[in-house]
Amino acid sequence: MSDRPDIGDTLPDIALETPDEKELRLSEFRGKPLVLFFYPKDDTPGCTTENKDFTELKAEFDAAGIALLGVSKDPPAKHGKFIAKHGLAAPLASDPVENGLADALGIWVEKNMYGRTYMGMERTTYLVDAEGKIARVWRKVKVKGHAAEVLDAAKAL
Repeated sequence: MSDRPDIGDTLPDIALETPDEKELRLSEFRGKPLVLFFYPKDDTPGCTTENKDFTELKAEFDAAGIALLGVSKDPPAKHGKFIAKHGLAAPLASDPVENGLADALGIWVEKNMYGRTYMGMERTTYLVDAEGKIARVWRKVKVKGHAAEVLDAAKAL
């Protein structure tokens, strides 16, 4: 899909839901850089590793003045359980609505596994500057070493 927002574009300000079911807008992060990481599903091996990796580096993101937010389509209550089970420190939000943020970013895509086609989240991370513009995009992320690479890029912003 070629009309996906990319570097230099302003991130769409579409509401997300926090684990305590409050509305969260990306515009609330303006004034500081934001790392927005999208992952397919809570409590699956790759997604758990990715969330733990960002949690391990959260103090460094905080020290550098960089906000973190992980997003999936999982419902808020499932996020709450996922956070508690794994002691996650990186905040999570749900993008539960059809035509939500993942759709606007073009990362809610058709996937294929074992011959079955379904819609799912393409593991993607956005580094957003203090003005809400996309500074860097990692598409089809490989989890190993990713959080550290994003931290380095964010510090260089």
